Amino acid sequence: MSGVETRTVGADEGEVRLDRWFRRHFPEIGHGRLQKLLRTGQVRVDGHRAQANARLSPGQTVRIPPLPADQPSPAPPRVAPDKVDPADAEWLRSRILFEDHALIVLDKPAGLAVQGGTRTRRHVDGMLQAWAAGGERPRLVHRLDRDTSGLLVVAKTPAAATKLTEAFRRHRVDKLYWALVVGRPPEAQGWIDQPLTKQPGRGGERVAASEAGVPARTAYRVVARAGKVASWLALKPLTGRTHQLRAHSALLGVPIIGDGKYGGARAHPEGAPKGLMLHARELRLPHPDGRLMEFTAPLSDPVLAGFRWLGFDPDPSLPGARLADFAPS
Repeated sequence: MSGVETRTVGADEGEVRLDRWFRRHFPEIGHGRLQKLLRTGQVRVDGHRAQANARLSPGQTVRIPPLPADQPSPAPPRVAPDKVDPADAEWLRSRILFEDHALIVLDKPAGLAVQGGTRTRRHVDGMLQAWAAGGERPRLVHRLDRDTSGLLVVAKTPAAATKLTEAFRRHRVDKLYWALVVGRPPEAQGWIDQPLTKQPGRGGERVAASEAGVPARTAYRVVARAGKVASWLALKPLTGRTHQLRAHSALLGVPIIGDGKYGGARAHPEGAPKGLMLHARELRLPHPDGRLMEFTAPLSDPVLAGFRWLGFDPDPSLPGARLADFAPS
């Protein structure tokens, strides 16, 4: 670019940080170079100096100084759109429960990772590359464990991602999970209020109870019991910690069926179907446009097999089975 240019922030770019907006439009300019341009006032917003973390609004103008053309090309994305298996992309599209201009709600199956890792090649985040439009791809705004099935929210635009991420961070999203557990809690309903801390070691992520950990709180209700053998719980997390529901259930003395990590051998009763019996059933969240929306995911096959094995009727009208049966967060 040989001269000064002025660009207008688009309608779908509101609330995006300036550094992220710049990276999107000029990926060849590294972070250090951008910081220098901001520090010296060469990049301005509406004619004023700005910080990298400034939030942009639609219609604002960004001054772009002459940029060097010999910067090294950015590293290619880990999973390029043309490298995503078309069958995977089409299969993921078949899992859409809701879609509009701002967000997508997916019914994630158990066994599929949300994000990649050292030994994880197939995951939701990678498949979303195939849905990129105009250089922008849908992005995750929260996570589910690999072995947990159910509702997963994806933002379609940067502005929607900012608002949804903030809603999750500020606990303005109500979530309800169904879990089949070994045994029965001491009370028919109550709270699990136990801070958790991450533990290093082999075997992947793991958390443990620790008063020095981060606050973690879960509301629960017993929906049905199979004598003293097992129970169907509705779990409403008030915080969003790693493995919170799995660890809290085990701490309550009723590990989730199939959860050997937190329940050991007890979590694998004889004859139980394979799989983690934890399902993200309901979500109530503020849409980026301001309206309140609610979503429900049908039971996954492994969890449905668990209900049948225990003789439970997965009737959502039973007392305690719905998000509406819990007090608002």
